[in-house]
Amino acid sequence: MADDSPASHRRDPIKSSVGNVAAQRRRQNAVTVGKERRESLVRAKRLCRVGPSGDGDVPGEENDMVTDEEGFLLDAQTSSAVEDLKSAIAYQGKGAMQKRVNALRELRRLLSKSEFPPVEAALKAGAIPLLVQCLSFGSPDEQLLEAAWCLTNIAAGKPEETKALLPALPLLIAHLGEKSSLPVAEQCAWALGNVAGEGEELRNVLLSQGALPPLARMMLPNKGSTVRTAAWALSNLIKGPDPKAATELIKVDGLLDAILRHLRKSDEELATEVAWVVVYLSALSNFATGVLVKSDAILLLVERLATSNSLQLLIPVLRSLGNLVAGDSHTTSTVLIPGHEITDGVIKVLVKCLKSDHRVLKKEASWVLSNIAAGSIEHKQLIYSSEAVPLLLRLLSTAHFDIRKEVAYVLGNLCVTPTGGDGKPNLIEEHLVSLVQRGCLSGFIDLVRSADIEAARLGLQFMELVLRGMPNGDGPKLVEQEDGIDAMERYQFHENEDLRNMANGLVDKYFGENYGIDE
Repeated sequence: MADDSPASHRRDPIKSSVGNVAAQRRRQNAVTVGKERRESLVRAKRLCRVGPSGDGDVPGEENDMVTDEEGFLLDAQTSSAVEDLKSAIAYQGKGAMQKRVNALRELRRLLSKSEFPPVEAALKAGAIPLLVQCLSFGSPDEQLLEAAWCLTNIAAGKPEETKALLPALPLLIAHLGEKSSLPVAEQCAWALGNVAGEGEELRNVLLSQGALPPLARMMLPNKGSTVRTAAWALSNLIKGPDPKAATELIKVDGLLDAILRHLRKSDEELATEVAWVVVYLSALSNFATGVLVKSDAILLLVERLATSNSLQLLIPVLRSLGNLVAGDSHTTSTVLIPGHEITDGVIKVLVKCLKSDHRVLKKEASWVLSNIAAGSIEHKQLIYSSEAVPLLLRLLSTAHFDIRKEVAYVLGNLCVTPTGGDGKPNLIEEHLVSLVQRGCLSGFIDLVRSADIEAARLGLQFMELVLRGMPNGDGPKLVEQEDGIDAMERYQFHENEDLRNMANGLVDKYFGENYGIDE
């Protein structure tokens, strides 16, 4: 079977002085970037303060911070609640079932009371084996729901606290089945999502125990809350870095149709969770990327970008679009055809994101454009003639550094075609001259002065295009006017051999002892 990891199907934008290294970095870091972005917006693990059916009886508190004194009291109450649960489970007399439910509800209430629940106290008191007992088949739904809720909030704790759920995983997975009520199945999915959010080791345990298929089936109906929780749990479960789970997920019968249906029709909250599933599918799996590209996914992502103003939704939608464009040459060659409505739509929504006040959207949009700009001459001309270029030029000189670096890849890729026989990229002189005349050279020279190796290399590569490609031999003069010689001389004794050789080679070739003699 062919290797399905991202590295095996990365689309090199162009084998040129600007673009190739960045494409590799982006594909390799797709999961990490997505994880960081996700956790900055929506925590990878979530406390359950109100249950799936909205029946939480935990009073809302204006301040979730707990003083030391309150913490000691909460710990003591939790230890006592676990002891009460132990007694309730042992009790076999009249009303035993209600006694167990009441004890579970009290423990759940304590574990839901604060943003920092007393998980350690519950574990020390021996809560896990008791909660596993309460998950046994044949138990009433109310008992199952309360036990799963307690486990959900324990799993939202520290890494070692999350690992304490290992004995409970088989039953939590079993209760995802069709015989379970929706509230119980959803609460179990929530607990498993917290476990999966902890890291690769626990994800592998869940996958080996068969958590993926039942979670995937929970995405198939149109039950908003249940689908939302299942999608969130799945996006944690397939985070990788192994692409196997993402490939397995897209192969589940009906899953692709469900993803497309939810992207098309669902409210923004549900669409956000589904979009994160698409992020990880497209970041990790060659097979999944191919399936998504051949569907209506790109069209639906573009429609969401065009119509939504929710940052929570726009980020995973834009990242998904970028992954699909970067991940499969089929996309740019046969889907994003210049002149077609969908292609015009992609450029329009990317321009919308470049205009946004949100830093992340500007950076993501620039990344997507850099991959499109690495395509054919027609794709380069499409961007070059769009509203994107003046926005990119402004961002190159005014934006945060990370955005400027992404923008530089777009502008650089607009100026070159695939490498010629001498290893140097062929120039698109019209684009290069226009962009330099509009002031972009100083932005690239600023990158040369940065401490970031990748950015400095990109700046030097663009300076090489200018020195070599500007008509009438004007390149050296333009570089000198922007203090480019000084910027390159910083690398005369630099520890990075590539940068040192590149900078010294340019200075020697274009600013040697004969430079300026004609004048």
